[in-house]
Amino acid sequence: MFENRIKQIDELKKELQKFRPLSKSMLEQIKAYYRVGFTYSSNALEGNTLTETETKVVLEDGITIGGKPIKDHYEALGHAQAYDCLFQLAKAKSISEKDICQLHHLFYYRLDEKMAGQYRQDKGIITGTTFLPPVAKDIPILMKKFVAALAGWRKKYHPVEYAALLHKELVSIHPFVDGNGRTARLLMNLALLQGGYVITIIPPILRSDYINALKKAQVKPVSDKPFINFISGCVYESMQEYLRLLK
Repeated sequence: MFENRIKQIDELKKELQKFRPLSKSMLEQIKAYYRVGFTYSSNALEGNTLTETETKVVLEDGITIGGKPIKDHYEALGHAQAYDCLFQLAKAKSISEKDICQLHHLFYYRLDEKMAGQYRQDKGIITGTTFLPPVAKDIPILMKKFVAALAGWRKKYHPVEYAALLHKELVSIHPFVDGNGRTARLLMNLALLQGGYVITIIPPILRSDYINALKKAQVKPVSDKPFINFISGCVYESMQEYLRLLK
């Protein structure tokens, strides 16, 4: 199944290459489209109450939504700022520990400036699972080992598989006090952009499937395959959507 999906994704990538390089106008329009869609979906997966239309109003018009928490507005603004940063980071062909912390900082500094881009100092708890993340004192060395392994993973795995593994590993280390899932999805998309793929959105309607696939990659008996298959499905759908926009 995974092999077939990857083949389909790479066929879509070949089709996408026919449209590249995009005009400056088209590129800006597509970036703006995903800035709203990706921000909305990633935040909604974590319980943010802003709708996609409300997210657009907050980001593009600078208007607050009556009756909605300030926190939800800050999450939208922060995620959009981190999204903008992806395109600068994607010019490189490597990912550093500093890059990961920068993405978290941009997303989180409006919520807690002190802990934005900083590793947690307390026990991490992930709701809805029996998985227990590492203790805080182990995070610095685990993050250094994680980043050191990336170059080897990039050579070993298909870019989509590589991106999925980055996501899974970061949320499993759970290095930050909050925003780990959103940082992991940003990191996954950074890897995809570096590989020539497109911004991939995990629809909130698939939240249950997403969490269950992630659980299987974290809780014994551990298997990365369901999560990689899930992410590859999302990449495929996002590639199709991207091509639809271009056509």
